[in-house]
Amino acid sequence: MLQLMPYKNAIVIGAGILGLATARSLAVRGYKVTVFERNEKCVGASIRNFGMIWPVGQPNGVLYERALRSRSIWKEICTGTGLWFDEVGSLHLAYSNAEFNVMQEFAEVNKNKRPVKILTKDETQKKTQAVNQKDLLGSLYSKDDMLVEARVAIEKMPAYLTERYGVEFKFNTAINFIDHPHVSSGEQSWSADEIYVCSGADFETLYPEIFASNGFTKCKLQMMRLVAQENNFRIGPALCGGLSLTHYKSFEVASSLPALKKLYAETMPDYLKWGIHVMVSQNETGELTIGDSHEYGLVFDPFDKQFINQLIVDYLKKFAVFKNWQMIQSWHGIYPKRTNGETEFIHHPQKGVTIINGIGGAGMTLSFGLAEEIIASKNGTV
Repeated sequence: MLQLMPYKNAIVIGAGILGLATARSLAVRGYKVTVFERNEKCVGASIRNFGMIWPVGQPNGVLYERALRSRSIWKEICTGTGLWFDEVGSLHLAYSNAEFNVMQEFAEVNKNKRPVKILTKDETQKKTQAVNQKDLLGSLYSKDDMLVEARVAIEKMPAYLTERYGVEFKFNTAINFIDHPHVSSGEQSWSADEIYVCSGADFETLYPEIFASNGFTKCKLQMMRLVAQENNFRIGPALCGGLSLTHYKSFEVASSLPALKKLYAETMPDYLKWGIHVMVSQNETGELTIGDSHEYGLVFDPFDKQFINQLIVDYLKKFAVFKNWQMIQSWHGIYPKRTNGETEFIHHPQKGVTIINGIGGAGMTLSFGLAEEIIASKNGTV
């Protein structure tokens, strides 16, 4: 049973997915919450993604359960606000025995733990009309995975949190100093019982020493969007090539994964060099979001690399067929990531201040669940 706490004020810095999730978890427990966002709306990594809520990529245990909790909250919010979502699941497509071996081992390990199963070539073709049939062996289907339109959902969620829970948002207000219980933006100052810093890579500005001394780097990814498909063409589940098996920690349960990685190292070195694994999701209007790549460092060339986009498209054409390949948008996103393999960074630089960061590229999948764990633990609620 969720118990409301005695009346408290909380400040959340950042209106991306992690800040919104934290604000919600506080508000449902009776806090008066104010969210500060430096821009007039969220324009960072939280809107520059596939819109995938992706439990299939999370390893069994805490992270998988966290992903399922996030998915449940996403569904609750989308249902309550009328936002589009699609419980369409996902397909990892196999075009080599090495890929199919990993998928089969993953399904076997998880047969009593997750709603996953191996599909034959014919069964795969019944799931999606967008699969390239040439050399297809079969696929791994996961029912858990869900799609939202990130750029719409993130923009509309503040109004939902305000209407439902009374959360106040102060946009175009960059917090540049924190000394609990106060936060400041220039000469303006506000105070709260608790302060949560959920500002993505921007937290480096507020706490440069903490950023530098806790194993942080940054990741730049490149993505694209294709035109809405003709005649209401739908691809069905989100589609992934075999490279995705090497990207997500969940597939490390497969004993044949090292052999697959070795194969890719020998046959697709450029894809590994640029951290490319290729996926596609489809939004409500029929547009296709495709990507992505992963470059790591503290600073990046501001110009996207066309050859990376071409590598992504070339690989995608090996497993997907669409009605129209016209590109209408390309972009890159940047998010902070831990270099020590840890999946989150929860830090208290002073009493009353909590930094929540370091969940890498899994913000859409993990943020709501992580926020629930942190706020519930802090307040002794469930």
